Amino acid sequence: MNSLKKTGRIAGVLILIITVFAPFSMLYVPSKLVVPGDAATTASNILAAEGLFRISIVSDSVVFLLEIGILVLLYVLLKPVSKTLSLVAAFARLAMTIVQGINLLNHFVALLFLSGADYLMAFEPEQLHALALVFLNAHEYAAHIWGLFFSLHLFFLGYLVYKAGYIPRVLGVLLVIASLCYLTQGFGNILAPNYEQIFALVGYLSIIELAFPLWLVIKGVKDQQPAATTETG
Repeated sequence: MNSLKKTGRIAGVLILIITVFAPFSMLYVPSKLVVPGDAATTASNILAAEGLFRISIVSDSVVFLLEIGILVLLYVLLKPVSKTLSLVAAFARLAMTIVQGINLLNHFVALLFLSGADYLMAFEPEQLHALALVFLNAHEYAAHIWGLFFSLHLFFLGYLVYKAGYIPRVLGVLLVIASLCYLTQGFGNILAPNYEQIFALVGYLSIIELAFPLWLVIKGVKDQQPAATTETG
């Protein structure tokens, strides 16, 4: 159990680190640079603060690199409960991480359209600005895709936490609720994009998931064996 407590604490620390980097690249930088529906102003903002935009790409990169470690640590932490379901949770988080990494290509392509390279002279400036905004918007919509994978991960993670016995059951319930928030936000934006702001508010409720890493860091895994092991192999 000492090993599990250490594993859980490291996972909790890494998740909390992500909560610093992710809002910076996903919320702060877009709010400063991207003007919805205004390609020219958005292009001007990015060119004037290209360093900030590139830092946001690095921030996103840190996030998905940390995710690799987190998914392995969470698998080890909850494998005693069910190896199969822990693998499902791990693969769902891995799928999310892959989509996050590929999604960064949209930002790089947007930068290419604004780079002023000679081969882009075939396009008018307005066309280049519009194309850059298209890829910036694509980056935003891809977040709904990886959010669906994350909702699947949180659902099984919540179930495993609830069944574990060495982690408070209430944390499992909170994780499942957070999963439903991500699921509602993802499918809601796909099916009814006109209500994006409402679904964004639902997404913000998923902040309750942070109770789990905070508990892992502050309290840690209980000094006892799992209450029930649903599967060992």
